[in-house]
Amino acid sequence: MKKILIAAILLIIGFVIGLGMQMTLGGQNLVSLPNRVSQQTVVYENSVVTQVVKKSLPSVVTVSINTTVSQPSIQFDPFNPFSAPQLTPGQPEQIKENIGSGFIVSPDGLIVTNKHVVSDTTATYQVITNDGKKYDVTKIYRDPLNDLAILKINAAGLAQLPLGSSSNLQLGQMVIAIGTPLGQFPNTVTSGIISGLGRGISAGSPLGGSVEQLNNVIQTDAAISPGNSGGPLLDTEGQIIGINTAIAQGGQNIGFAIPVNVIKTLLQNFQANGDNFQQPFLGIHYTMVNQQEAVLNKIVQGAYIIDVVSGSPADQAGLHPGDVITAFAGQSLSGNDSQSLTRLIAQQKVGNTVTISIWRSGQTLNKQVTLVAAR
Repeated sequence: MKKILIAAILLIIGFVIGLGMQMTLGGQNLVSLPNRVSQQTVVYENSVVTQVVKKSLPSVVTVSINTTVSQPSIQFDPFNPFSAPQLTPGQPEQIKENIGSGFIVSPDGLIVTNKHVVSDTTATYQVITNDGKKYDVTKIYRDPLNDLAILKINAAGLAQLPLGSSSNLQLGQMVIAIGTPLGQFPNTVTSGIISGLGRGISAGSPLGGSVEQLNNVIQTDAAISPGNSGGPLLDTEGQIIGINTAIAQGGQNIGFAIPVNVIKTLLQNFQANGDNFQQPFLGIHYTMVNQQEAVLNKIVQGAYIIDVVSGSPADQAGLHPGDVITAFAGQSLSGNDSQSLTRLIAQQKVGNTVTISIWRSGQTLNKQVTLVAAR
């Protein structure tokens, strides 16, 4: 009997100990599982976008134009209903209109936008920052070759956007665009991917009123509308990789941006020359032809001239559409480098006379060209 009682007591003690161990182990599992989960970091696409936007918005601006218009009034002779109406000049009226976007690149008030946004040299312009402050544009430096412009406002301590690189962009890479579409919706954010690289386009805006021929631009499906011109195209680190410039008419989700490396070259030239900054201008629209394309089209590699601007240095020197520029100022052009001619022109100064070698109908000709200031 005693043996049975002892066995029963031992059984009960074992059961209790086992239950306690199970509860302890269970408790440990319940405590440790949340700890392990809390140490994991999950990054979602929307968190990337919101962080970039939060960091970038203070550096994105809206560009507005101030123009003076006079609306004539029409008067009729009430005693002669068959008489011709008389037009009376109206009073001049100042009109302000948001026409584009831009972004701050220096704390002391340098802003980059598209040249076609500020193409009217008779108008005055104003910049509106993210916090609603308005600044008059005191100076404009235009680069029509690359459809870029640098605006100067009197300000200090502004937040600037970092310039990234467009050398290693990848198809499918995520991008973010910020601007003022249609001139009505400031701080509009869209996102998408890089859809294409190395495109050649005709760029312009119905709000700006001019068209430029551009090469080697970035194609994106991030929604871009008129008024987005001049705004930044950003990567997921919040760095500028391009400047939003154009959309494809008749297409959806097809936008284009000028690579940031072109902007960096422009800013380097500006910083080297300050207020004496003048961008040399040749006056052609071109596309680069590499060796394979040259063989297929029975021409030579270089810069194939699509169009020549009337009255430009290229026009005065006798360059024609269909010519291929093979060398500029003694430097051969590489058809694989879409910016080679742009860089060579940028290295010159206004007033310099350079030799341009062209291929025309199987013959090589040398032309002397005197560069003028871009306007």
